[in-house]
Amino acid sequence: MKQMKTAFVLGAGRGERLKPLTDACPKPLLPVKGKPLITFALDHLLTVEVERFIINTHHRAERYAEVFPDGSWRGRPIVFRHEPVLLNTGGGLKNIADLIDKEEHLWVYNGDVISNLPLKKLWEAHIEGGHEVTLALRTEGRNLNVGVDNEGRICDFRFALRARCANYYQFTGIYVVRKAFLNHLPAGVPVDIVDIFLELVRKEPGVIGGVLIDDGTWLDVGDPETYGRLNL
Repeated sequence: MKQMKTAFVLGAGRGERLKPLTDACPKPLLPVKGKPLITFALDHLLTVEVERFIINTHHRAERYAEVFPDGSWRGRPIVFRHEPVLLNTGGGLKNIADLIDKEEHLWVYNGDVISNLPLKKLWEAHIEGGHEVTLALRTEGRNLNVGVDNEGRICDFRFALRARCANYYQFTGIYVVRKAFLNHLPAGVPVDIVDIFLELVRKEPGVIGGVLIDDGTWLDVGDPETYGRLNL
């Protein structure tokens, strides 16, 4: 896995659904069992020998310096990229393009996810499929809205294209991209990554791939009920 030494972990979200807990703290830094939420993602990525993390920041960005005072996690460096204007999931990825000039592939991981699904399976599917993007999907979840056709290609997101898909799955917020994919993203403007996925599925079928991984566990910590249950 020599090409996969860097991971981009999204840490800039406002965490609106978890207010007022997130008024003074970015959602990815909220404590879960005494541990910052985002560090579950970092530890998971260490299982595939990631050597460097990139984390974007926006709301209460100064808190990251408090949690990671030496700019590292378990001996691996963290590069922080601040967004004065929140660029959302797609704009944030484009905004780190200059930091991955030597990378061919990049892990991307939502900072509010807790999972131990086998990342190696995602990597292998990405290389074998030859896609610019490969998403980790699951058969269970609250948002079963990623459509896959009978040939295993992604054909819709959020039912926006009204395509005839064979099955619908949960997108985990964990995926792999080739650096070339960043050329599809506009620079300096807020954009939702799913909007870019939709555009590519519509225009260039096959650019976006997915792999079903029901092994292990996966949890999106995005609402008060889930967060409270984790800390019981």
